[in-house]
Amino acid sequence: MGKRSSFPRRKADDYATPLKGVMPVIPHLRAEGIVTFVEPCAGAGNLVAHLCRFGFLCAFARDLRDGFDALTCDPNIFQGADAIVTNPPWTRTVLHPMIERFSDILPTWLLFDADWAHTKQAAPYIDYCSTIVSVGRLKWVPGTKHSGKDSASWYRFDRRHSGGPRFIGQPRFRQITLAEIAEEEEAAC
Repeated sequence: MGKRSSFPRRKADDYATPLKGVMPVIPHLRAEGIVTFVEPCAGAGNLVAHLCRFGFLCAFARDLRDGFDALTCDPNIFQGADAIVTNPPWTRTVLHPMIERFSDILPTWLLFDADWAHTKQAAPYIDYCSTIVSVGRLKWVPGTKHSGKDSASWYRFDRRHSGGPRFIGQPRFRQITLAEIAEEEEAAC
């Protein structure tokens, strides 16, 4: 997965989102007051499971693999959620239309390659990208020895925003540990 990989890409860029990739966005979702989210590129549901472990509620999760097309669906199915949060396909012919469509509907957090923000192809979208949260390299294929060769970032898009993004590097966000998750779950009971 990525531009420097010799491995063939999986169909529909179907890579499970690792927990390490979700941790950096949690404080930003909380700070924004997000409680409910939709996941229109859910794959096997890893991202949904991770977010639910942190107390977020999934209002809707579907995927192309079960016949759901996020680019042509009725946008009303996203109503009632606070945000769209997804690890979309990184293929630009799919990613760019998703950025446009999703950011028209709800504030949208997308996990994809960090280099994108530094390319000419980002120019039409970067003005309404409000936040970029650095994630770093992730291990996309469980059981493999090495992480991917490309760094990832969370991008927040919202058509109501203008002026470009604020960049949050890795040292600036506070990691949330699994122990903290357990403490929060225990306190909620």
